[in-house]
Amino acid sequence: MDNYYKYLPVSEADESWGLCVLSAGCSMVNKDEEYPAKVHPRHHYFNWDEGRILHDEYQIIYITRGEGLFESKRTGIVPVREGTVLLLFPNEWHRFRPDKDTGWNEYWVGFHGVIADNLIRADFFHPREAAFAIGVREEILQSILEILEQTKKEESGYQPRIAGGVLHLLGKIHSLRKQHYFREETHMEMVVNKGRFLIRESFDSDLSIEEIAAKLNVGYSWFRKVFSKYTGMSPGQYMIQLKIDRARQLLSQTEKPIKEISFELNFSSVYYFSTLFKKKTGMSPEGYRKEVLSLVRPFK
Repeated sequence: MDNYYKYLPVSEADESWGLCVLSAGCSMVNKDEEYPAKVHPRHHYFNWDEGRILHDEYQIIYITRGEGLFESKRTGIVPVREGTVLLLFPNEWHRFRPDKDTGWNEYWVGFHGVIADNLIRADFFHPREAAFAIGVREEILQSILEILEQTKKEESGYQPRIAGGVLHLLGKIHSLRKQHYFREETHMEMVVNKGRFLIRESFDSDLSIEEIAAKLNVGYSWFRKVFSKYTGMSPGQYMIQLKIDRARQLLSQTEKPIKEISFELNFSSVYYFSTLFKKKTGMSPEGYRKEVLSLVRPFK
């Protein structure tokens, strides 16, 4: 997980869409690290003693590791643990921070617009429930990562696209919150869900499946057996599939050399990457890139 944040320009056309994204990012806050980092602009920076009020902006903050505290005028002080969503509302005083003994990982998206206002008026979300648990969910992480990826590119017309992603994200969060009220996960489901999450969060690093099992406080053999039962594939196969999917994206959307893509996805060698890619897709990385380019090249 690499720290990243971006504050986005918004045009009148973007505003007229009804929902637009103002900021997005993610950060790993380590034990005893200063929080928040002073890299953020003045209107977003705050300290614990004074708190903060966001004007004309909502934020979704998803905590995926660690623990800490959240407080707003209507919630009082609420403990935050991994799998907690913080939903910040315009003109609502709040503050939050990770525990110095644990730190935390956070992902966030800031947005505003009449569509968001209408959801609040309809009472789908309310400031009195600004912090709630949905668990460590791979689908929530993936939705946020897709939004972050689009903010990095800033391609023409990207604002409506990521605004749609935010609306989809809100729908998922609302659904998961309702499910959480009526059904508790079994231990095995929790382990598998968190395992998938950790694999997706770190599939391009050198973190091994054995180390992921250790993070979950379970044995590797048991984790592999349970994971395979619930998902239909082993944790290692799941990680490889994520790497191949990411490789496809990099091959089709960037001009990065094959060697660089192999290194970025933490394959042991370019040869191993190319062999595995061909086994999974039926084409070499070079062949896949040529095939994609031939499909998108304008007809003459």
